[in-house]
This record gives sequence, structure tokens and C-alpha cells, in this order.
Amino acid sequence: IVASGYLSLVKWDGLARERPFVGFDNYRRLWDTGLLVNSIKVTLYYAAGVTLGGLVLGLLVALLLDAVVKGRAFYRTIYFLPVVTATVAVAVVWKLLLDPSSGYVNVVLRDLGVTAPSWLRSPTWAMPAVIAVGVWKRLGFNVIVYLAGLQSVPREIQEAAAVDGAGALATFRDVTLPLLAPTTLLLAIMGVIDAFLVFDQIFVMTNGGPIGKTDVLGLLLYRQAFSYFDLGGAAAVGWVMFALVAGITLVQWRVYGSGTREVGT
Repeated sequence: IVASGYLSLVKWDGLARERPFVGFDNYRRLWDTGLLVNSIKVTLYYAAGVTLGGLVLGLLVALLLDAVVKGRAFYRTIYFLPVVTATVAVAVVWKLLLDPSSGYVNVVLRDLGVTAPSWLRSPTWAMPAVIAVGVWKRLGFNVIVYLAGLQSVPREIQEAAAVDGAGALATFRDVTLPLLAPTTLLLAIMGVIDAFLVFDQIFVMTNGGPIGKTDVLGLLLYRQAFSYFDLGGAAAVGWVMFALVAGITLVQWRVYGSGTREVGT
């Protein structure tokens, strides 16, 4: 960590003996070109979409599985398979599925009479398509963790709420959901960190295009280091990623931490 912090303050191509100290020039240069600003926006967009979408869908599927009496282990396995599948393999398959001419997604939509967009080549649809794949890839992990959280909620508390006249929706909103706050905090923090580290999925599916609409920080860091041999600039991007993840995590901790303390009280 210390070495990368020092590297972000020098100019180095990875080979030269000399490493001239340039201070914050690497940060300033990337900011002035607009590349860093765009990648920050794109990464925040991706992280918000994948994290929020994964939490909502994960909780919904976990609630459905929690009500299943038979075959729960089978469904858990099915939902968890994408999590343990190689990301590059997933990206390749989804790139083929979303192909505008021969992809099965567009073929089905055309059969239904829907004009399908060119998903990964459209400035409008590229990021939503990438986010959808990210949510699908991570959904199984959220489902398993939420399902464990649901099964640890004391049934007597839910039964007491039902005896007091609370309906199913009110019990979920006022009892189950607050008791799941620590689980939600865990998944939110892990989801944000995982989303900020995304590289291989987007590298395979769009390579940052079209026109930078999916150019996340991981891709910018990769290009600075291995395309332009600007190790100082790459380290600067890495530190920006670290600062953003740390800041968002602290905010999540404060928000969910306060809720958890209130529930405990």
C-alpha cells in the first residue's frame, strides 16, 4: 500500500531506473483529460446498479426459497452456480446471447414483435446490459446469505407480531427487515467492493465502449499500466478507487450501523 502510494506520486514507465517525483501531477493530469472523471461516474453507476439490484432481487428470491419446503437445497445450488463460474466464461456467453443479429435474447424479442436494441454497442443500453449480467452473476451469493439471515430470525418474534394483528407485509417491514440489517450491511459493503473491482467482465463484453460508456476505473487502470506504461498514473487510479470504496463503506457503516443499534435497543 505504501509503495503504491509513492508510485502514484512519481513518473515511471516500469523500466526506467529514474522515478522523477511529480507530486499530484498524475492525479491532476488524469482529471484534466476527463478520463478519470468519466471512469468515476461510470463505476459509481455500475456499483449502484449491481449492488442495489443484487440486494433487492437477492432478498426477493431468498424470501421465496424460505417458503419452499421441498427441494430448497436444489434451488440454492442452481442459484449459486453463476457465482462459482469463471467471470470470463460468463462474459463470453452473455456477449454471444446479446449479439444484435444472432443472439438468443434478440431472436426471442423479435419473435415477440419487439424491436431489440444493439445491447453492447448502444450508448444507452450498454451499461444496463452489463449491470444486468453483474446482478445475475452475484445474485446467488446474496440469496444464500439472505436465506441464512432469514432462517436465523427468531420465529417467536414473527409469531408475536402476527398475534398482535400485524399482517404479513407489516411483519416483514417492521420485524424481519430490521433484523436483517446486519446481513444487508455485509452484502452492501461486499457488493460495492466487488463492483469497484470489476474488470474482466467489462473487458470481455464491451472493453469500455461504446464511447466510454462502460469505461470503469479498472479498465482505466489497466490501460494506463499496460497500454501506455504509465505506472504512476495507474497507481493514482488505484488510490482513487481505494478512496471511493473507503468513503462509501464508511457511509454505509454509519447508515446501517445506526439502524442496527436502534433495532438492538
